[in-house]
Amino acid sequence: MEQGLAVAKKINTEELNARFEKEQPETIIRWAVETFRSKIAMTSSFQSESVALLHMASLIDVNLPVLFLETGFHFKETLAFKNEVIRRFGLKNVIELKADPKRREELMKEYHNEPYRHNPDLCCQINKVEPLDRALKGYDAWISGIRRSQSKTRRDIQIVEEYEEKGRNMFKINPLANSTSGDIRWYIEQHQLPKHELAGMGYLSIGCWPCTKPVQPGDDERSGRWAGRDKTECGIHTFKAKKEKPKEKEIKEEGSGI
Repeated sequence: MEQGLAVAKKINTEELNARFEKEQPETIIRWAVETFRSKIAMTSSFQSESVALLHMASLIDVNLPVLFLETGFHFKETLAFKNEVIRRFGLKNVIELKADPKRREELMKEYHNEPYRHNPDLCCQINKVEPLDRALKGYDAWISGIRRSQSKTRRDIQIVEEYEEKGRNMFKINPLANSTSGDIRWYIEQHQLPKHELAGMGYLSIGCWPCTKPVQPGDDERSGRWAGRDKTECGIHTFKAKKEKPKEKEIKEEGSGI
């Protein structure tokens, strides 16, 4: 705890974000790993574009914890892709996170084994948000692969974000925040990285099979997720409250109001 507080005090998010907007993602990842050491993890869904960030991280530290949310509803192609990436990159510390067994059992029973159809928000809450929230209690920072260009809900993300946690600071690092889909495709081709089998079938963003469809031409990358619903996020990137900057005190000039 003391080590985390000491590191947090040295971090100026405004200065870092200004600097990192001009840096390569690999530089940002290296800074994060060296800064937080054993108290940082990466989250990955092992979908088509995840491979770029995973490759970058593997070149820096193959022992970096990679948290994978095993919802029980992944495409078989995603699980096969995950195994291939782990083998190819030599990742040593991929950790599968699962829902609390009792909570999941009650969820499946209440919604007749189709919670994704009847209550997708609760399905994501139990299978994704809660397991991740529990896991992150053991870290001071986590690396995510989200990008501004993916959707309207992500266009304002910062490269380094600070979150409110009970009695401690939590940082989220988004090294690819200002990257585009074209940048990611270039990186994958340049390094001849493996490709997700569904990527060539119009699946630009791949989540659980019941809630993912191919993207239609002209739509944003994540439009195939929960298609036909108002839902746009599973919740793992929105459940934590960002730390707000202290408001400057309004100081009246001498003689004002006279």
